[in-house]
Amino acid sequence: MNQKILKVENLLRFHTICRQLHSLGQRRILAQWKHVFSSAYPVWTAQLYAWPWQTDVLFGAALSQYRLLVTKKEERSRKSQLSSTKSKKEVEVWIGMTVEELARAMEKDVDCIYEALMNTAMDIDSLEADSHLDEVWIKEVIKKGGMKLKWSKLKQDKVRENKDAVRRPHADPALLTPRSPVVTIMGHVDHGKTTLLDKLRKTQVAATEAGGITQHIGAFLVSLPSGEKITFLDTPGHAAFSAMRARGAQVTDIVILVVAADDGVMKQTVESIQHAKDAQVPIVLAINKCDKAEADPEKVKKELLAYDVVCEDYGGDVQAVHVSALTGDNLMALAEATVTLAEMLELKADPTGPVEGTVIESFTDKGRGPVTTAIIQRGTLKKGSVLVAGKSWAKVRSMFDENGKTINEASPSMPVGIIGWRDLPSAGDEILEVESEPRAREVINWRKYEQEQEKNKENLKIIEEKRKEHQEAHRKAREKYGTLHWKERSFIKYQEKKEQKPLKLKEKAERDSHVLPIIIKGDVDGSVEAILNIMDTYDASHECELELVHFGVGDISENDVNLAETFHGVIYGFNVNAGNVIEQSAVKKGVKIKLHKIIYRLIEDLQEELSSRLPYTVKEHIIGEASVLATFSVTEGKKKVPVAGCRVQKGQLEKQKKFKLIRNRQVIWKGTLTSLKHHKDDISIIKTGMDCGLSLDEEKIEFKVGDEIVCYEEKEVLTKTSWDPGF
Repeated sequence: MNQKILKVENLLRFHTICRQLHSLGQRRILAQWKHVFSSAYPVWTAQLYAWPWQTDVLFGAALSQYRLLVTKKEERSRKSQLSSTKSKKEVEVWIGMTVEELARAMEKDVDCIYEALMNTAMDIDSLEADSHLDEVWIKEVIKKGGMKLKWSKLKQDKVRENKDAVRRPHADPALLTPRSPVVTIMGHVDHGKTTLLDKLRKTQVAATEAGGITQHIGAFLVSLPSGEKITFLDTPGHAAFSAMRARGAQVTDIVILVVAADDGVMKQTVESIQHAKDAQVPIVLAINKCDKAEADPEKVKKELLAYDVVCEDYGGDVQAVHVSALTGDNLMALAEATVTLAEMLELKADPTGPVEGTVIESFTDKGRGPVTTAIIQRGTLKKGSVLVAGKSWAKVRSMFDENGKTINEASPSMPVGIIGWRDLPSAGDEILEVESEPRAREVINWRKYEQEQEKNKENLKIIEEKRKEHQEAHRKAREKYGTLHWKERSFIKYQEKKEQKPLKLKEKAERDSHVLPIIIKGDVDGSVEAILNIMDTYDASHECELELVHFGVGDISENDVNLAETFHGVIYGFNVNAGNVIEQSAVKKGVKIKLHKIIYRLIEDLQEELSSRLPYTVKEHIIGEASVLATFSVTEGKKKVPVAGCRVQKGQLEKQKKFKLIRNRQVIWKGTLTSLKHHKDDISIIKTGMDCGLSLDEEKIEFKVGDEIVCYEEKEVLTKTSWDPGF
């Protein structure tokens, strides 16, 4: 602005100088003619000389006035800029902030955020107070609010220090001492794994198992006559327990693969081989049931070649022992083979320092609370030790062996039952000893925080996907109504809302019948895990939705019954009990409780329950068939009615049932008969080999010789679910 004023001043000065030069030139001319004009026009001459200098005064005054106005205007604009800058409030924002957080930062009500986002691509109907906003919408709201945006890094979550407990570094080889091998017995269901272990332990575990099927991992310490000790893990062979077999392979040193000589390699045999390979664990082959007449051990060895299990007889390194678990033949040879392999592996462990181990199984005991079966892998576990496993911790109150006998300490490779857990850890969780209870709580809090962070990330992804879906739907709706007049748009929306009638009670009941809410309770964590793994294979949601309301370990409680009543669900219990009071409460509330001891019986029951929720299928049951031999028409009143002369070829025709007319294998009519006659008599039933005349309830249908008449009835048949759990 100052430069402009200077330019104007220079122009005015130049103009003044020009005027002055011009006036000087005129004065010289006037001086020559002074004597002519001075006497006649004295006043005019004075004015002529004075005029240029008055012009300078006038221009100077105008210039000063102009400078004053320009300066004032500049000051006013500067003040307005300062005031506008001062009035804009700065709002600290950050990526991913919610509607409620933005409203709080702006010191506004949540409704103000909704108002700012109206008439935008954002779907306001799906927006909640805790919904996360994108950067675009945050900027839009701030702009419409007349505020200034300021991105804040302080609002981002601070990176918390990792407080987790971890395994110790590898011990000094000088500190390691020899330990017993941990051996997992694996194989197909009913190939004799538990019977074999019974003979080694001289117990009768198999006799106490439901259906003779192992349904959770058992950990046992067996002392051989030679003095060596072996820790055996007996894993389930049933298809449902794949996760348990994998867990057993991860904590073991040697796998004894049991294959029945009369049955050969089966599905779970192959799976067990794969688990052993994944865990990089050597295999000892036990060919069982060799006492049977149909036993063929060589066939088993040949079949295993296809899965890279090569026995010593065929030039491989896998020891094969022919045994009979039932009679006890050659079991000592199997034990010696296992001990020999363990000696070759030179198994050692560090018995000092904090304990490290793995949870093999966990369950809730009425008198003792949460209990775990664990294998100690490092250190020596003593009473009073503080342990963490997963998201639970324990101060060891008591320990016991597989026979229930209380023990004071557990060294590496020993299976041990631990009492004192605050919550029930999951099977497969890593056990670590920490120095104190506060430290244990710190570890658990950190692990819960990590889980929460992972869950938040997953939720944000889901929210973002939903938001994009809503935006796309909103965009399509805008395109649909964009070209219409507001009156037409309002009318169409009214019609759409009118069509969306609330569900009637009958329709609501029908919709609810296509959902099966269930509650699962099991005796141990591994059993519940196996059932949930089977449920993960459910792929018939288009028929009936399977909804898992709750699952847990322990007997069925009043809370389970209340949940089942609320969700109209069914309670499934595996190897658990329901007291008389609970059963009476369930009957009163109309809740089904289904208890099972064998896992595949439970799954079969679940399949039946799912099938009962499906609509019945209508099937045609054929009663009789007849062929048209002749066609004619009869007069009834003023109209002619076509009649077919037929002979019953199969079954019988019943007038009250439904009929269909088939021509060239195509059904051209379905309905009922108006008349059925034998000669001239009206009849209701006509049997095989008899002739009859019949007319249909539709007069336009014309018969042709060779047509087939089928008599049938419709029956409702229970639909079976298409879900196949794989066993």
